[in-house]
Amino acid sequence: MLPVLSFDGVVVRRNGRNIVDGLSWTVNDDERWVVLGPNGAGKTTLLQMADAYLYPTTGTVDVLGERLGRTDVFELRPRIGFASSAMAKRIPADETVLNTVLTAAYSVTGRWNEEYEGIDERRAHRVLEEWRLEHLADREFGTLSDGEQKRVQIARAIMTDPELLLLDEPTASLDLGAREVLLELLSGYATAPETPAMVMVTHHVEEIPVGFTHVLLLRDGKPVAAGPLAEALTAENLTETFGLPITLTEEGGRYAARAVAASGV
Repeated sequence: MLPVLSFDGVVVRRNGRNIVDGLSWTVNDDERWVVLGPNGAGKTTLLQMADAYLYPTTGTVDVLGERLGRTDVFELRPRIGFASSAMAKRIPADETVLNTVLTAAYSVTGRWNEEYEGIDERRAHRVLEEWRLEHLADREFGTLSDGEQKRVQIARAIMTDPELLLLDEPTASLDLGAREVLLELLSGYATAPETPAMVMVTHHVEEIPVGFTHVLLLRDGKPVAAGPLAEALTAENLTETFGLPITLTEEGGRYAARAVAASGV
């Protein structure tokens, strides 16, 4: 079976600077990856290539067996689910939650004159129920809390049964309660046998859901480490990635990281 994602010697250059610098990376269909790194590490740029919206300057990117630059991305993109704050900004504030999810079937934001089959509506309701949103089906998207909006974005992303799911900082801006609810749902989804390959970008190891299997650590566009969580997510690798001494603890599949206190402080 072909990898879901394959980056080979990928460089993305902007204004004379390498945003991604020599990245070779493979994601298989039974893997759930978290991508960690500081601001400016190249994480979002990586997701834009995985979503077939950005081409590498040099190197090759294969997505779902299709090479960017040699395939019709308009046929490829519907096979990919993508949830991000940028996508949320394109959703009309007065769109209902149900229609926000349902319109993913046509890859549009904002219901107009499209006609949907009963199977689409049943699927949308089922996804809303799975993400604890069914009671909000008739609410307007703009009236939801941050946590509810994040869950709606993910529900929309999986509405079409994607072969690859990309999540760009899904827990950003959430309070502790909303974050934990979302991480619980993501953990359940990640461990389900029918779930597609997943790649989630975050800044914090505390936001890695239980059930994720692999980690890619980036600094200045370059990979610091990549592999199974138990092997690649170490205090040493985090120290190199974030540029300061870090300690790492794990309990029940959840991680926590702290900077090492300076002597005498």
